Amino acid sequence: MTRRLAATAALALLLALTACSTDASGDIALPPSGAVPDYQLGGAYPPADGVGIVGRDRSADPADGVYSICYVNGFQTQPGELESWAQDLLLQRDGDVVYDPDWPDEALLDTSTADRRERIAATVGPWIDGCADAGFDAVEFDNLDSYTRSDGALSLDDNLALAALLVDRAHAAGLAAGQKNAAEDAAVLHEKAGFDFAVTEECAVYRECPRYTEVYGEHVIDIEYVDELPRPFAEMCADEESPASMVLRDRDLVTPDDEDYAFETC
Repeated sequence: MTRRLAATAALALLLALTACSTDASGDIALPPSGAVPDYQLGGAYPPADGVGIVGRDRSADPADGVYSICYVNGFQTQPGELESWAQDLLLQRDGDVVYDPDWPDEALLDTSTADRRERIAATVGPWIDGCADAGFDAVEFDNLDSYTRSDGALSLDDNLALAALLVDRAHAAGLAAGQKNAAEDAAVLHEKAGFDFAVTEECAVYRECPRYTEVYGEHVIDIEYVDELPRPFAEMCADEESPASMVLRDRDLVTPDDEDYAFETC
């Protein structure tokens, strides 16, 4: 009888853990809680031993044997891809295209009307499907906060409406959908757009990690950068407010054969 109860308890625990790693439908796998991440947007390479989560650009193949997240720039143009977008889908001011002040080769997409949002989603949708076909487990959508750089031309509600379309497309393709940055909007993005987890850059530097963990619990992946550390990375790792999945990388996310490559985990 004791062995049977122990077996039953073990099975119940296994089912509970499984439920925590999937969405309500049981079809979408969330990032493994506390797994060591690597962020490889600057070029793909074999993950180091112990790495359990890898983020790569949609143009790359997913990493073998780990939870793989596909990067998609859903709210701005990627460098070199400006000409592939219809001119009226680019945000304009006084006849000039509006660019991200921090990334001057990325133009803001115009999310201000339902028609434009549908057309943007129709362009991004095949990229999402491509991530799924390639074997990725999830997709992250960058520049959710582009409205904050639009001088009032775009609103949170505009970007939230587009985000909901993109998340729905990701879920339909069997992918978990990751919120990228936008700490101040985490609660509403999770509740109204349906994001499943978060990928954040420098939440420990800016002391905003709790904004993500209060919404997504253990499913928060943080990337810190070596050029802007206000305190030793070891102290960040030990900080109870820091996510369990955290990595220190070089700003350009270069590959290990580059002299500027940096990679450290907690």
